[in-house]
Amino acid sequence: ADISQNQASFVIAMSLALASSSLALNVAPRSGPVKAVAAEPVASKADFAYGLPGNIAPAGNFDPANLLEGTSKSEVYRWREAELTHGRVGMLAAAGFLVQEGFHPLFSADGGPAIEQIPALPPAIWFLMTLGIGICETLRIQKGWENPYSGDGQENIQKLKADYYPGDLGFDPLGLKPTDPAELREMQEKELSHGRLGMLAAAGFMAQEAVSGKTWSQQDVNFEGLLLGGYFSQEAAEVARDAAASAL
Repeated sequence: ADISQNQASFVIAMSLALASSSLALNVAPRSGPVKAVAAEPVASKADFAYGLPGNIAPAGNFDPANLLEGTSKSEVYRWREAELTHGRVGMLAAAGFLVQEGFHPLFSADGGPAIEQIPALPPAIWFLMTLGIGICETLRIQKGWENPYSGDGQENIQKLKADYYPGDLGFDPLGLKPTDPAELREMQEKELSHGRLGMLAAAGFMAQEAVSGKTWSQQDVNFEGLLLGGYFSQEAAEVARDAAASAL
């Protein structure tokens, strides 16, 4: 009886052990140790845009849509990175519109808006432009952006590196970056101001060329017509023509 009881106890113990081991095998494995993630601070009115430069007089803390309220620091930094990138492209584009009227080594010098000349470029130029832009963007992404495939989920998609400051690509071949923090902030504000103006200027050039079909230097700007409108200019021309006809 003792032997049969021991055998029964052994069978029950083995059954429980096998059951527990099967349950352990069915549990989904963890990808790594659980990390405690601290809550990221959100913007407050006390420190506009987390202290980033750009709130320049007379606009000051310009946020009419209240986009900064409750926005995380990483997201605000990402916005600033996008603004600086587009601002730098806008400055280059605006300068290109001004220079290409008299210096156009890539174009046929047929005249007309750039938006009509760009499609006429040779395929080799298109390839070189695409390659150059791709190289620049690759270097910028590797410098400031997290690897989207790292991490357990999608937390690194479109996310800047923690130690990256927006716009600081480390490109300063002439050594113009000031070492004094106050001078550096002033230079950053100047870049932001010129970049914002460059974006507006480039958009104005493109809109003007698309509407008029002429480049900025070919456009005959009549300030009287600009201020008073085309109707008044046309009426004045008709009056002058009638006066000249009556004098004859």
